[in-house]
Amino acid sequence: MNTPTVFIVDDDEAVRDSLAMLCEATGFSVQTYPDAESFLADFHPEHEGCIILDVRMSGMNGPQLHAELKRRDNHLPIIYLTAHGDIPMTVRAMKDGAVDFLTKPVVVDELLERIQDALKRHCDWSVRQEKRNQRCQWLGRLTPREKAVMKLIVAGKHNKEIGRQLGISYRTVELHRSRVLDKSGVTSPLELAQLVLDCGIDTPT
Repeated sequence: MNTPTVFIVDDDEAVRDSLAMLCEATGFSVQTYPDAESFLADFHPEHEGCIILDVRMSGMNGPQLHAELKRRDNHLPIIYLTAHGDIPMTVRAMKDGAVDFLTKPVVVDELLERIQDALKRHCDWSVRQEKRNQRCQWLGRLTPREKAVMKLIVAGKHNKEIGRQLGISYRTVELHRSRVLDKSGVTSPLELAQLVLDCGIDTPT
Protein backbone atom coordinates (compact mmCIF):
# COMPACT_ATOMS: atom_id res chain seq x y z
CA MET A 1 0.00 0.00 0.00
CA ASN A 2 1.30 3.49 -0.89
CA THR A 3 2.12 6.05 1.80
CA PRO A 4 -0.84 8.45 2.18
CA THR A 5 0.25 11.80 0.77
CA VAL A 6 -1.09 15.35 0.89
CA PHE A 7 -1.01 16.62 -2.70
CA ILE A 8 -0.94 20.43 -2.81
CA VAL A 9 -2.03 21.97 -6.12
CA ASP A 10 -1.71 25.76 -6.08
CA ASP A 11 -0.14 28.24 -8.51
CA ASP A 12 1.11 30.47 -5.68
CA GLU A 13 4.62 29.33 -4.75
CA ALA A 14 4.52 30.99 -1.33
CA VAL A 15 1.25 29.22 -0.50
CA ARG A 16 2.60 25.88 -1.70
CA ASP A 17 5.75 26.24 0.38
CA SER A 18 3.95 27.32 3.55
CA LEU A 19 1.38 24.54 3.27
CA ALA A 20 4.11 21.98 2.59
CA MET A 21 6.09 23.12 5.63
CA LEU A 22 2.97 22.96 7.80
CA CYS A 23 2.02 19.48 6.63
CA GLU A 24 5.55 18.11 6.87
CA ALA A 25 5.95 19.53 10.39
CA THR A 26 2.78 17.64 11.33
CA GLY A 27 4.21 14.42 9.94
CA PHE A 28 2.38 14.20 6.62
CA SER A 29 4.04 13.10 3.40
CA VAL A 30 3.68 15.97 0.90
CA GLN A 31 3.96 16.57 -2.85
CA THR A 32 3.38 20.01 -4.41
CA TYR A 33 2.34 21.07 -7.91
CA PRO A 34 2.11 24.56 -9.47
CA ASP A 35 -0.86 23.64 -11.67
CA ALA A 36 -3.39 20.94 -12.43
CA GLU A 37 -1.56 19.79 -15.55
CA SER A 38 1.63 18.91 -13.66
CA PHE A 39 -0.41 17.03 -11.07
CA LEU A 40 -2.15 14.99 -13.77
CA ALA A 41 1.19 14.28 -15.46
CA ASP A 42 2.41 12.74 -12.19
CA PHE A 43 -0.91 11.14 -11.31
CA HIS A 44 -1.33 7.40 -10.69
CA PRO A 45 -4.63 5.71 -9.79
CA GLU A 46 -2.82 3.98 -6.91
CA HIS A 47 -2.10 7.29 -5.18
CA GLU A 48 -3.46 7.44 -1.65
CA GLY A 49 -4.07 10.55 0.44
CA CYS A 50 -5.91 13.77 -0.29
CA ILE A 51 -5.61 16.93 -2.38
CA ILE A 52 -5.47 20.54 -1.20
CA LEU A 53 -6.69 22.36 -4.29
CA ASP A 54 -6.76 25.99 -5.33
CA VAL A 55 -9.73 27.20 -7.37
CA ARG A 56 -8.26 29.81 -9.72
CA MET A 57 -5.13 28.67 -11.55
CA SER A 58 -3.71 29.27 -14.99
CA GLY A 59 -4.73 26.58 -17.44
CA MET A 60 -7.04 24.02 -15.88
CA ASN A 61 -8.70 25.42 -12.76
CA GLY A 62 -9.53 23.55 -9.56
CA PRO A 63 -13.10 22.51 -10.38
CA GLN A 64 -11.95 21.32 -13.83
CA LEU A 65 -9.28 19.15 -12.23
CA HIS A 66 -11.90 17.84 -9.80
CA ALA A 67 -14.16 16.94 -12.74
CA GLU A 68 -11.30 15.21 -14.57
CA LEU A 69 -10.49 13.09 -11.52
CA LYS A 70 -14.16 12.12 -11.23
CA ARG A 71 -14.12 11.19 -14.93
CA ARG A 72 -11.18 8.90 -14.17
CA ASP A 73 -13.17 7.41 -11.28
CA ASN A 74 -10.54 8.55 -8.79
CA HIS A 75 -11.58 8.96 -5.17
CA LEU A 76 -8.85 11.13 -3.66
CA PRO A 77 -10.68 13.45 -1.23
CA ILE A 78 -10.39 17.13 -2.18
CA ILE A 79 -10.09 20.09 0.18
CA TYR A 80 -10.53 23.37 -1.69
CA LEU A 81 -8.44 26.25 -0.39
CA THR A 82 -8.99 29.56 -2.12
CA ALA A 83 -9.02 33.33 -1.71
CA HIS A 84 -11.84 33.63 -4.23
CA GLY A 85 -14.69 31.51 -2.92
CA ASP A 86 -18.38 32.31 -2.79
CA ILE A 87 -21.47 30.44 -1.64
CA PRO A 88 -22.57 29.06 -5.05
CA MET A 89 -19.02 27.83 -5.72
CA THR A 90 -18.88 26.22 -2.29
CA VAL A 91 -22.22 24.48 -2.81
CA ARG A 92 -21.13 23.13 -6.20
CA ALA A 93 -17.85 21.84 -4.78
CA MET A 94 -19.55 20.07 -1.89
CA LYS A 95 -22.15 18.53 -4.20
CA ASP A 96 -19.29 17.22 -6.33
CA GLY A 97 -17.89 15.47 -3.28
CA ALA A 98 -15.31 17.89 -1.87
CA VAL A 99 -14.42 17.29 1.78
CA ASP A 100 -14.47 21.02 2.52
CA PHE A 101 -14.15 24.47 0.99
CA LEU A 102 -11.80 26.70 3.00
CA THR A 103 -10.76 30.29 2.39
CA LYS A 104 -7.33 31.90 2.63
CA PRO A 105 -5.89 32.77 5.05
CA VAL A 106 -6.85 29.46 6.58
CA VAL A 107 -7.04 28.62 10.27
CA VAL A 108 -4.19 26.15 10.74
CA ASP A 109 -5.95 23.84 13.20
CA GLU A 110 -9.02 23.71 10.99
CA LEU A 111 -6.97 22.78 7.93
CA LEU A 112 -5.06 20.06 9.78
CA GLU A 113 -8.33 18.64 11.09
CA ARG A 114 -9.76 18.52 7.57
CA ILE A 115 -6.62 16.82 6.27
CA GLN A 116 -6.85 14.17 8.98
CA ASP A 117 -10.52 13.59 8.14
CA ALA A 118 -9.75 13.36 4.43
CA LEU A 119 -6.91 10.89 4.91
CA LYS A 120 -9.08 8.71 7.12
CA ARG A 121 -11.91 8.89 4.59
CA HIS A 122 -9.64 7.70 1.78
CA CYS A 123 -8.09 5.00 3.96
CA ASP A 124 -11.56 3.68 4.83
CA TRP A 125 -12.54 3.76 1.16
CA SER A 126 -9.37 1.89 0.18
CA VAL A 127 -10.10 -0.83 2.74
CA ARG A 128 -13.64 -1.22 1.39
CA GLN A 129 -12.30 -1.41 -2.17
CA GLU A 130 -9.75 -4.04 -1.21
CA LYS A 131 -12.49 -6.17 0.38
CA ARG A 132 -14.70 -5.71 -2.71
CA ASN A 133 -11.85 -6.66 -5.04
CA GLN A 134 -11.14 -9.74 -2.97
CA ARG A 135 -14.77 -10.80 -3.12
CA CYS A 136 -14.85 -10.20 -6.88
CA GLN A 137 -11.87 -12.52 -7.17
CA TRP A 138 -13.76 -15.11 -5.14
CA LEU A 139 -16.70 -14.86 -7.55
CA GLY A 140 -14.29 -15.41 -10.41
CA ARG A 141 -13.27 -18.74 -8.88
CA LEU A 142 -16.81 -20.13 -8.77
CA THR A 143 -17.38 -23.24 -10.86
CA PRO A 144 -19.46 -22.83 -14.06
CA ARG A 145 -22.45 -24.46 -12.34
CA GLU A 146 -22.09 -22.26 -9.27
CA LYS A 147 -21.95 -19.17 -11.51
CA ALA A 148 -25.12 -20.27 -13.28
CA VAL A 149 -26.88 -20.72 -9.94
CA MET A 150 -25.53 -17.39 -8.68
CA LYS A 151 -26.91 -15.48 -11.67
CA LEU A 152 -30.35 -17.03 -11.24
CA ILE A 153 -30.34 -16.27 -7.51
CA VAL A 154 -29.55 -12.64 -8.29
CA ALA A 155 -32.33 -12.64 -10.90
CA GLY A 156 -34.75 -13.49 -8.09
CA LYS A 157 -35.40 -17.13 -9.01
CA HIS A 158 -36.43 -19.61 -6.32
CA ASN A 159 -34.62 -22.90 -5.84
CA LYS A 160 -37.29 -24.98 -7.60
CA GLU A 161 -37.25 -22.64 -10.61
CA ILE A 162 -33.44 -22.69 -10.70
CA GLY A 163 -33.52 -26.48 -10.60
CA ARG A 164 -35.97 -26.63 -13.52
CA GLN A 165 -33.94 -24.19 -15.63
CA LEU A 166 -30.64 -25.95 -15.01
CA GLY A 167 -31.99 -29.50 -14.95
CA ILE A 168 -30.74 -30.27 -11.45
CA SER A 169 -32.42 -31.34 -8.24
CA TYR A 170 -33.70 -29.03 -5.53
CA ARG A 171 -31.10 -30.47 -3.14
CA THR A 172 -28.30 -29.78 -5.61
CA VAL A 173 -29.48 -26.18 -6.00
CA GLU A 174 -29.43 -25.76 -2.23
CA LEU A 175 -25.87 -27.10 -2.12
CA HIS A 176 -24.67 -24.77 -4.87
CA ARG A 177 -26.50 -21.86 -3.29
CA SER A 178 -24.76 -22.47 0.03
CA ARG A 179 -21.36 -22.70 -1.67
CA VAL A 180 -21.93 -19.48 -3.62
CA LEU A 181 -22.81 -17.51 -0.49
CA ASP A 182 -19.91 -19.03 1.41
CA LYS A 183 -17.32 -18.38 -1.30
CA SER A 184 -18.50 -14.83 -1.93
CA GLY A 185 -18.46 -13.93 1.76
CA VAL A 186 -22.06 -12.67 1.85
CA THR A 187 -25.00 -13.81 3.93
CA SER A 188 -28.05 -13.07 1.78
CA PRO A 189 -29.22 -12.90 -1.84
CA LEU A 190 -29.53 -9.11 -1.48
CA GLU A 191 -25.88 -8.78 -0.50
CA LEU A 192 -24.95 -11.16 -3.31
CA ALA A 193 -26.89 -9.04 -5.82
CA GLN A 194 -25.06 -5.89 -4.68
CA LEU A 195 -21.70 -7.65 -4.93
CA VAL A 196 -22.47 -8.95 -8.43
CA LEU A 197 -23.47 -5.42 -9.44
CA ASP A 198 -20.29 -3.95 -7.94
CA CYS A 199 -18.17 -6.53 -9.77
CA GLY A 200 -19.83 -5.75 -13.11
CA ILE A 201 -21.12 -9.26 -13.73
CA ASP A 202 -24.00 -9.57 -16.22
CA THR A 203 -27.07 -11.36 -14.98
CA PRO A 204 -30.31 -12.48 -16.69
CA THR A 205 -33.27 -10.11 -16.41
